[in-house]
Amino acid sequence: MTFSIESLGCAKNQVDSEELIAHLERAGLTWVADPEQAEAVIVNSCGFITSAKEESIRTALELKSRFPGKKVLLAGCLVARYGEELTRALGELDGFAGLRDPQALERLLVPGAPGAQVPTGEPRRSGQSRRHLLSFPGSAYLKIAEGCGNRCSYCAIPLIRGPLSSRPRAEVVEEARGLLAAGVREIVLIAQDLASYGADRAGGGELPVLLRELLDLPGEYWLRCLYIHPDHFPEELLALAAADSRLLPYFDLPFQHASPAVLRRMGRRGTPEGYLALLARIRAALPQAVLRSTFLVGFPGETEEDFRVLLDFQREAELDWAGFFTYSREEGTAAYSLGPRVGAKRTESRKRELERAQQAITERRLERHVGAQLEVLIEEPVRGEALALGRAYLQAPEVDGLVVVKAAGLEAGRRCRVRIERRNGVDLEASLADA
Repeated sequence: MTFSIESLGCAKNQVDSEELIAHLERAGLTWVADPEQAEAVIVNSCGFITSAKEESIRTALELKSRFPGKKVLLAGCLVARYGEELTRALGELDGFAGLRDPQALERLLVPGAPGAQVPTGEPRRSGQSRRHLLSFPGSAYLKIAEGCGNRCSYCAIPLIRGPLSSRPRAEVVEEARGLLAAGVREIVLIAQDLASYGADRAGGGELPVLLRELLDLPGEYWLRCLYIHPDHFPEELLALAAADSRLLPYFDLPFQHASPAVLRRMGRRGTPEGYLALLARIRAALPQAVLRSTFLVGFPGETEEDFRVLLDFQREAELDWAGFFTYSREEGTAAYSLGPRVGAKRTESRKRELERAQQAITERRLERHVGAQLEVLIEEPVRGEALALGRAYLQAPEVDGLVVVKAAGLEAGRRCRVRIERRNGVDLEASLADA
């Protein structure tokens, strides 16, 4: 049987999809990228917030409507969270499987397998060998832990993926070795919180140790860290990045808010003064550092004064990149019963104000790269044009801007040195440095 996967949600989910592909291929099935050519389509769902849940259900139903003769299966986070409800409500689908549960999918796809069932069992731990990567060529995500122990009051991740479970360092290093041998030029470390890596084991605080072991691997590659909780940022990362340019000076610090009152209700310990001091230390140690964050607006009880504190913080922090999200009330979380609630119109208005302000900040921060020579990883050539799209160290996959390289014949997955000529919105335009 041929199958395809529609992978929704975060990068962690993408890794799950890649591991599901590997497992099902070992079971004798054949993966195809195009659902048109598949006999079965698996929707690897997201169950984090309301909009993601709606997208997952809508995608599965649209695929079943589009391909009535194919098996359409719903899998992943949404099923792990609402398995029984979904099997009752979505009878038009052909089966359901929980989080990273390849055995359930195998039962559903092998000829003669039973129909829809209620998913049971614990989530499987990551670590399956991956032959097919869903990233752009040359780049791969490497998940180093599952679950989370931070217990932020708004977050459903512990309900879906469970408590923190860190992979053994030797296993992570071996997987990285395999990715590099396969031609990957950028390894992007991901977890719910990289800073917590190893905290579930005696001693804890293993991220710097893991990074040193990864940097012992030979070769010219990038090592990028995403999702580092600012309340326990491991400052050893600064010395490591200063000593080895392969560890990119790119820091993704999800502050979520700046008002002390809102942060307390969120279950976070930070303060705006502490966060600004952290940013100052990073920039002092690494003047070329690029900083990204995410912020949540409309949290229960967020007042106009709280929002002004956040705006002031945004202005002072001068982050290179930032994403803004509206609060989603999720059952089972500590914040579910909190009040007073902020109206949807006011929440959206606050989000738009933050986005407008960030646009100007990001454009101003990008200007410092004009005239510089940077290494760029090419993601894809532009068909019919002497152009290619790529990313420099200052741009993470999928969430930041791009570098548009004015040159013909650049292949996806190749790294090349370019000269940044100008900024165009949140993108940069460049030509080859040796041209």
